[in-house]
Amino acid sequence: MTTTGTTLVIGATGTTGSRTAARLAAAGHRVKAASRHATPVPGAEPVRFDWYEPATHEAALDGADRVYLIPPPGDPDPAAIMLPLLGQARTAGVHRAVLLSSSAIPAGGPAVGMVHQALPGLFEQWAVLRPSWFMQNFTGTHTHALSIREDGTLWTATGSGRVGFVDAEDIAAVAMHALTDEQAPNTDLVLTGPEALGYDDIAAIVTEVTGRPVAHRRLSYKQLRDRLAALMPLEFAAMLAGMDRAIAEGAEDRVTDTVQRLTGRPARTFRAVLEREMRCGS
Repeated sequence: MTTTGTTLVIGATGTTGSRTAARLAAAGHRVKAASRHATPVPGAEPVRFDWYEPATHEAALDGADRVYLIPPPGDPDPAAIMLPLLGQARTAGVHRAVLLSSSAIPAGGPAVGMVHQALPGLFEQWAVLRPSWFMQNFTGTHTHALSIREDGTLWTATGSGRVGFVDAEDIAAVAMHALTDEQAPNTDLVLTGPEALGYDDIAAIVTEVTGRPVAHRRLSYKQLRDRLAALMPLEFAAMLAGMDRAIAEGAEDRVTDTVQRLTGRPARTFRAVLEREMRCGS
């Protein structure tokens, strides 16, 4: 890996952003950790950044030559705000961009898929990380984690569909390589764990590891959409419910070796991650 240059991590307090910033700083790379409140990250320079406040963008980009991009959460049309920032970044001297997208969204697809499609035309060095669903959805503050803790239930419209859930630490490890290796991937990278699991499997593993009974309750697409719409805009709720429906139809039933190829070690299993997160008090 190189040690030159400065990486701007946008979303440095998020699930993958915090882990990526921490890994970069621990490895000796210069990091600007961008968040809405300029929250300190050990070893990094905190900077204030808000997607919806363009006045914060110039200072965040100053001195950076590479950037890790986490889209604004909950925005059904992130390209409208992200593409102007990317043009500004290129003008400011950023030559490598790594975008966090999703395994469910191809280039040119909805939401961040439009940013994915534009990225190769903006930067000579780039990568799009397309992770599957995060294992941390079951251990942090995600809706699934909360429902597990509150009533021992997972509510989905995934039916018996399976997902190659991936550890956020593995995503961050790949992100660091994509940002700092001498040669950028210049492609999109689908990231999964080592096994595809259904939500019935997830409920069983959580029950075994924690000792607390957890059940998977199956909803229809419409039931899930309406449930989510109480928490977020209807358009975004419909998109998320549609992703569950795609899982039920087999769209995420796959595993890749991307984590091992880029990091040199196998992706972690859900059971191992759950045991680790419990030890850490999550």
